[in-house]
Amino acid sequence: MIPVEISVQSPRVVNFSEENNEQGLRNLLDLVEELIDKAAIKVATYQQRVSRYYNKRVNPRPLRECDLVLRNSAIVDPTGTKGKLAPNWEGPYKVKRVLRPGTFKLETLGGREIPKVWNAEHLRKYYQ
Repeated sequence: MIPVEISVQSPRVVNFSEENNEQGLRNLLDLVEELIDKAAIKVATYQQRVSRYYNKRVNPRPLRECDLVLRNSAIVDPTGTKGKLAPNWEGPYKVKRVLRPGTFKLETLGGREIPKVWNAEHLRKYYQ
């Protein structure tokens, strides 16, 4: 209790009784599992809504072998030593192999293989 509540009685202090408090706490303990289930249901519905919203706006990037692509130059040079006027995309490169959906092995147009594996997020289809 704070000193003000000693002189001016608040409804919380006036209506407090030890027996009702104990009974209320026991009732809450009985309902804990139900509250946990309700919270889990709310979390699941929220996650479904978020995934639906995200999946509506996902831009699929279907790339196949022998497609020409540009790669993000910020990934190639993460320190940014080329400066802000450097191009954002470099290439074109040829998709040599699709390792799994969204993961690609690239090669230059001359046939030299790029040592790194590239994600579709960092590639853009090149149109001639």
